[in-house]
Order: sequence, then structure tokens, then C-alpha cells
Amino acid sequence: MTRQVKHFVFPRPDQVVFVRLLENEADPCDALESARRNGHGLLSELKAYHLTALSLSGTAEASVLLAFAEGLALSSYGFGKYRTHKDSDEHRLEYIGIDANQVPQEAIEELDSLVETVFFTRDIVNEPQSHFNAIDLAEAARKLAEKYGLGIDILEKEQIEALQMGGLLAINRASSIPPRFCILEWKPEHACNEKPLVLVGKGVVYDTGGLSLKTAEGMETMKCDMAGAGAVMGAMAAAARNKLGIHVIGLIPATDNMIGEHALAPGDIIRMHSGHTVEVVNTDAEGRIILADALHFAQKYDPELVLDVATLTGAAVRALGNQAICYMGTAPQETKSTLESCGWNTYERCVELPLWKEYGEELKSNVADLRNVGNGAAGMITAGKFLEHFAKFPWLHLDIAGPAYLRSANAYRPKGGTGVGVRLLYQFLKLRAQAHLQ
Repeated sequence: MTRQVKHFVFPRPDQVVFVRLLENEADPCDALESARRNGHGLLSELKAYHLTALSLSGTAEASVLLAFAEGLALSSYGFGKYRTHKDSDEHRLEYIGIDANQVPQEAIEELDSLVETVFFTRDIVNEPQSHFNAIDLAEAARKLAEKYGLGIDILEKEQIEALQMGGLLAINRASSIPPRFCILEWKPEHACNEKPLVLVGKGVVYDTGGLSLKTAEGMETMKCDMAGAGAVMGAMAAAARNKLGIHVIGLIPATDNMIGEHALAPGDIIRMHSGHTVEVVNTDAEGRIILADALHFAQKYDPELVLDVATLTGAAVRALGNQAICYMGTAPQETKSTLESCGWNTYERCVELPLWKEYGEELKSNVADLRNVGNGAAGMITAGKFLEHFAKFPWLHLDIAGPAYLRSANAYRPKGGTGVGVRLLYQFLKLRAQAHLQ
């Protein structure tokens, strides 16, 4: 792994010169990640000198220099919107210059767009429920679309009812805020794909667990339960800003999961957008229910591939902690290999779990077509099996519950919303576009 072996600081009257000597490592992915972490390590020194701007140059490969800048830039994030005293923001890093003779200008602009869209995703994930409901999420999607040139269509409750999206409507039943279903689209003039690639993001803006109520500790971070929606929005914005030549559609079912006299109850049976019935055994397994409606809706586009992204299960966190994304699906092995490669390149690593038919046996119901949870063990897999029932196309499910929201900072990944998935999905879209052109 590339690691910092020596560093020097040379204060001068008009500037400060920081020198980092890095030792190369054979594995290029580890090398880039360590460069990012070294970039993060420099930030505290910049703050000590009250510096808000920095220029980078060096003898390292362009990819390493760019990764160093990426770690430094991502580390400069802060969510101080609701602090009365913002003294800590006074000397926040505002500008990083990179020698265009060492790194192509196109790569610099691409990195700038990724940092910007990761920050957007972090911001909306960090917004408290009191200031960011389903309507606010839809409005954020609209503003994002206007800024980056995406197509946007926002379905309101009456339209959702007309489409008979029984899953989304059922989860929304106890809420005073109506649901939204957002459709984003990036369709360049000469798209490389005849059939679109569809991204589906879970948009539960706050999850109490419903009548299957979470503990106070379990609810503490549940403003982050729309991180999948944030990742989809951020990745599509980056794709549009960098004018990727691939047709992409983003679907975001948005609601909260509240308690009240109209709340969905364990034992209830709901009819989904697909027409199938679901026995609700646990109302805290709400994400898969709204995703199922969105996955079935995706069939109308005859997609070449669908990826859904969600903070879906605590089981994923117990299995992998916050260091990796668990994924599963029916897409070809080549597609899975591409996703894993993108995971290593961005260090948003992906670990495949099986979708064996035996796990589906746990979802059989005596009173409906299927139940919404399994028997307890391997809950991240049975959640995937539930979604598979509604995914009649090549499909991958990414459970980002572990790395999406951190209780303490991890280098350039801050405490709170991390924006995980934006860089991963963007790189996947980019490689997918390149593969179509070969």
C-alpha cells in the first residue's frame, strides 16, 4: 500500500511548502486509497496554518496525484448549516489547484464534479427529518435536475394511487406528509445503449420502524435511510455534468415510515404495484416494500440492467461492518466483476452474497403471495430474495447500510453521511459506457 514515509514543512513569508514522500506499493487500488488517506492527513496541517487554498504538484503518477487531491478535497467537507457559531469553518479549504501539465484537465474537472456531487449527497443525508421530508427530497431532485440538465418527473400521491403502488402507499399510511415518486433521466443525444440502465434509490427520509418500533438508539441515525436515493441522485448528476454517453434513468420512491392510528400493522396484507400480495410480518422491513414497487415500475423501460441502492438491513452491517457494501443479483458475472472492480478503484468495496433458492423458502406465506421478512438469520439475503421477486430483468441489489452513515469519522469519510455510492455508481456508468463503445 502506498504510505507516507516522510513529510516536511517549509514555512515561508508568502507561502508554506508541504512535502510528502510516498512509497509505492504493487497493488494499484491500495496505492490510490493510501494516497487519498495521505491527502486527508495533510488537511490538519493546512488548518494549523489557516490556509484555505493549496496547489499540488509532484513526481508521482497522475492517478496518485489525483487520488491525493481527492482525499484532501473529500476531507474538507463539513455540515455546519444549523450551527449558530461557525468559527470552525473560518479556515476551511476552499481551493485545490493541480498542475494541468501533470494531470489532464478533463480528469481534474471530473474529480471536481465528483466531489461536488458527493457533497450534495452528504448534505441531504445529514439533513434532519424536521427539515427534510419526502416533499423536500423531491424538490431537491428537481433543483438538481435543473442544475445539471437532467430530465425530471415527480409523481404526487394521486398519480401514485392511480398506478396502484400499494407498497409505497402502505408505508406512507401513517404519515402527515404525502409520498413522492421521482423519475430522473439522463439521455444524451447519441447514447451508447439502446435500452436504458436504471438506478433505483431507497428514499425513506425517516424510519421509526413503524409499529415494529425501533429502539431510541436504532432511530438515532434514521434520517440517513434515504442515502440510497442520495447516491442515485449524486451519481446521475455527475454523469450529466461529465456528459457520459449512456442513457440512465433514476427512480426514487420517497416517504417516511411513521406510527399512528393509520399505520401499517404486522399481519396486514398489501397488494403491490405488480399485483402480488405481501404479508407484512415486520413494518420495519419497509425499504424493500417501496423498492419492490419501483423495481416493477422499471419494467416499463425494458432496461438492459437495473441496480437498486439502499440502506436496507442491519444484517448487512453485522456481516460487513462499515467497510464494505454487500450486493447480490441476477446480472451476468461480467457485470458483477465490473462492479467489484469499480468498488476497489473507489475503495467503496463490494462483497457478493448468494441468492440461493433455499433463502426464498423463508418468504413463503400462508395467507399471501409472499411475506416481507425471512426467519431472522441472513436477513440481508432474504431481503434480496424479496426484491428478486419483482426484478424481471438483469439486476443487482446494493445494501449500503454499513458505510452510508458513520458514527465517527474514517479518514476522508466524515462522521454522518458519507456519500457512499456516488463515486462507485459513477465509475460503473463510465465503464459501462466505454464497454458499449468497444
